Amino acid sequence: MATGRTHRPATRSRGIPEATVARLPLYLRALTALSERSVPTVSSEELATAAGVNSAKLRKDFSYLGSYGTRGVGYDVEYLVYQISRELGLTQDWPVVIVGIGNLGAALANYGGFASRGFRVASLIDADPEMAGKVVAGIEVQHSDGLEQVIEDNDVSIGVIATPAASAQPVCDRLVAAGITSILNFAPTVLSVPDGVDVRKVDLSIELQILAFHEQRKAGELSDEDAEELPQGAGEVTASPVAPPAASVTKRGSGSGKSSGGASGGASGRNSEPGSDGDVPAVMPA
Repeated sequence: MATGRTHRPATRSRGIPEATVARLPLYLRALTALSERSVPTVSSEELATAAGVNSAKLRKDFSYLGSYGTRGVGYDVEYLVYQISRELGLTQDWPVVIVGIGNLGAALANYGGFASRGFRVASLIDADPEMAGKVVAGIEVQHSDGLEQVIEDNDVSIGVIATPAASAQPVCDRLVAAGITSILNFAPTVLSVPDGVDVRKVDLSIELQILAFHEQRKAGELSDEDAEELPQGAGEVTASPVAPPAASVTKRGSGSGKSSGGASGGASGRNSEPGSDGDVPAVMPA
C-alpha cells in the first residue's frame, strides 16, 4: 500500500469546494453503516437524512464526484463508498504522529477508528522524559528530541498536536520544518503556519460554549412563552395600603453569580499518568 507522502488526493485541482469536502466524511459514515447492513442502493433523501443535510445539497455535492445516481433507483452504496474514499485519499495508508501523550493524546492513540479509515498511528511523542519508553496503545512513546527523525523514519504524513497551548506553536514549527503539511490541532490556541500547510482545529471547549449559547437562548424563549400564557392581570402588583419596612428588601451580593468553572490549566481532568494535555478536556470526539 502506498504511503501518504508519495501521493495526495487532488480535491482542489478538481475544483471541489471546501464545504463539500467537509461533508464527504459525513456521507461516507452514513454509507458505511448502510454497507455494513448490506443495503445495495439508497435514495438521495434517505442518505441526506442519515448524513444530516438536505437532499438538494447532497445531489450537488455528488455531482462534483461525477456521481448522479439512477432515477427511481438511487445511488449504488458500494460504489459511492469507493468514490468518496478515493476522493478523500482513504484508499492508501496515512502515517500519523501524535505529539503530547497526556489524557487526550493517549485517548487519541487508543481510538480504534483511525485504522479503519486509513490512518495509521506511526509514532507517539512526548516532551516528558518519564513518558519515554512507556507503551500506550501498543506503541512505545518516544521523547520529543527525536521528533524529526521519527517523521523521516516513518514517512509521516499528518501531525496531531495534543499538547498544552504554550507548547503547540513550537511543536507546529518543528512539524512543518520536518516536512509535515497537514496538522490536526487539539491545543486551545491558533497556530501560525506558512502557505501550503493545512491546519484543522478541534476545540471541545468552544463547541461546549456554542451549545451553552443555544441552551441559554432556548431557556429564554421558554420564559417568554410562559409570560405570554399568563392570564391578563396575573403579573400586576396591587398597591398595599401600608408600605413594607425598608429592612424587608434585600439585594443579592455581586459575587453570588460568580462562575466556578475558571481556568484550571487542565490539571483537574488528568490522571496519574505523566504527560500533559493542557486545558483540553480528555474527551474523544464522536
